[in-house]
Amino acid sequence: MMFKEQVAEDNKVFLNLEEFSDLHMVNGREMAVLIDGNEMIEREKRHQNRQGVYTDGVYIKELLIYVRAEDFGKLPAIGRVLTMDGKTYTISDAIDEDGIYSLSLEANRTGR
Repeated sequence: MMFKEQVAEDNKVFLNLEEFSDLHMVNGREMAVLIDGNEMIEREKRHQNRQGVYTDGVYIKELLIYVRAEDFGKLPAIGRVLTMDGKTYTISDAIDEDGIYSLSLEANRTGR
């Protein structure tokens, strides 16, 4: 098996619904999504100059998700809007990691 074929097989395991990911509605389509809270915390530490709070009760909700490129489609541009499970986010970063997209999402939320 060639390297690229092995990576494609590994991607199937990484987003396996019985192991790591769950089904979510992304832009109106159901797909396997892995939400990574730990990596988002590490990325936030690197950008400590951002406060995360704009004003009374309004803050930035951030998510880092992984999806299969073949499920999602074309790699989205930074700044595009993405809807996941009925909530709207702005894509703040998008990376193609050999067939798995790493998408950083942001949204303004209230503390209610």
